[in-house]
Amino acid sequence: MTSITGVGVSAGRVIGPVMQMPPAVAEPAADSRIPDAATAEAETERIKAAAKAVQALLKARAETAHGDAAEVLKATALMAADPMLIKSAAKLLAAGRSAERAVWDAGGQVADQLKALGGYMAERAADVLDVRARIVAELRGDPAPGIPDSAGPIILAAEDLAPADTATLDPDRVIALVTAGGGPQSHTAIIARALGLPAVVAATGATELEEGLEVYVDGAAGLVITDPGEAERTAAADYAARATLPPFDGSGTTADGHRVPLLANVGGGEEAAVAAAAGAEGVGLLRTEFCFLNRSEEPTIPEQVAAYKAVFEAFPGKKVVVRTLDAGADKPLPFLTDATEPNPALGVRGYRTDWTTPGVLERQLQAIAQAAAESTAVVWVMAPMIATAEEAGHFAGLCSAAGLDTSGVMVEVPSAALTAGSILKRVEFASLGTNDLTQYTMAADRQLGPLAALNDPWQPAVLRLVQATVDGARLGGTGQAPKPVGVCGESAADPALGVVLVGLGVSTLSMTARALPGVAAVLRSVTLDQARDLAGLALSADTAAEARAAVRSKLPVLDTLGL
Repeated sequence: MTSITGVGVSAGRVIGPVMQMPPAVAEPAADSRIPDAATAEAETERIKAAAKAVQALLKARAETAHGDAAEVLKATALMAADPMLIKSAAKLLAAGRSAERAVWDAGGQVADQLKALGGYMAERAADVLDVRARIVAELRGDPAPGIPDSAGPIILAAEDLAPADTATLDPDRVIALVTAGGGPQSHTAIIARALGLPAVVAATGATELEEGLEVYVDGAAGLVITDPGEAERTAAADYAARATLPPFDGSGTTADGHRVPLLANVGGGEEAAVAAAAGAEGVGLLRTEFCFLNRSEEPTIPEQVAAYKAVFEAFPGKKVVVRTLDAGADKPLPFLTDATEPNPALGVRGYRTDWTTPGVLERQLQAIAQAAAESTAVVWVMAPMIATAEEAGHFAGLCSAAGLDTSGVMVEVPSAALTAGSILKRVEFASLGTNDLTQYTMAADRQLGPLAALNDPWQPAVLRLVQATVDGARLGGTGQAPKPVGVCGESAADPALGVVLVGLGVSTLSMTARALPGVAAVLRSVTLDQARDLAGLALSADTAAEARAAVRSKLPVLDTLGL
């Protein structure tokens, strides 16, 4: 028996045979030929056709996917027909490369450019290489790379999973994920949580597990154990036989009745309907990018109104927090952002796009206001990437001009947490985006496996910034009740961390709909005073691992529920 330790990103305890992701598409031979204009033109058309076929396949898969998975697939489909990739390949064809080799080299050049940019743009390099492999396979007439077929349930092991693969995992066939790469907020982690799949990332040695080897995976503890013994089999059996979590009843509370509304993060009308059916008390984060992605021009106001109304109508009379367009970095838009920025994660993204392309934000706010006026939802609006009180005040003014009364900010930048008192004098609420707040605080790209330990929302520095934001909310209330502070980052879906956040004074938690029952059950196992004690325990820890272990040791309900 040997064990591999990684970062647990989605709870669950299962035993099953390992299946490794199949080998990557083989690199084409470095052949060359005498340049011929007619041949180059014909081969260019063949590459375009292959790219369109790949794009069509990804779009078709997107239509059968939901939420985050659908958005990931749509973005990857757009990349499959990237003019820069096709043009680069055409130039290499003219220089004498074969079609397969031209696509391979062109994709490598684009990926290298993205890696050099660092941050979020470096993450997109993996998407380019995935698309490159798919186009080469199409040119060869080979099957597209992807999740392997299996006769029964498997535990899938890989270096990491491409977004297009992660987004189409079948939970009936793949019962757990183990990857050597990735981090707590990687595509793999986020979608594993959305699907409810036990998952461990940043697990060095995952790719060396033998095909067919039986292993035990504990997605909460971040453990992978080969040749499981009686203790592991008992743990897996107990998890499988555990009392099914009761459906969330639509009322988040602590054991002593302290109300903590549990909301959902959604990316469109379909996902909002699923969240409403799951009992979500409202929407804590509506990602409006779903209306803008895969477009070469800004959507019209009527188009936006229709898209937002589909979400609002799923929650009549309830709160829906709309995040204005978070373009830039990993979500570049041709009509709004500059893909040549040297460091996009620290560049013109989110609210800042209004500095370089004024008008888009104002038109979006008009559309949100119109959709709100045509529904009964209680609509709040917040801006991403706010760093100063002046920015908060400007955004509040734009909201007021559009007829939107409740404006707020995302706290994703340490400066916003540290000056929350000043910021919340200008807006009505704040929502902590702990994914970005963690990576900016720790200077650790959230997609990189080697930095996974740093990129952990349990980091004491991150928890102290949450506390600073809540403290600032009291100052922002200017003698009245504190301004509300919610959490809409992935940390809210961690039941143990959710208790800590409530103990720190957070007023609402927003998460993927699948996480609602677990978070609600654990929250109801503690009083508010106990949550405050656990928050103090986490704050006093020296490391993220110590904070997590100390809190979890005081919450036996986690083991009972397999969380």
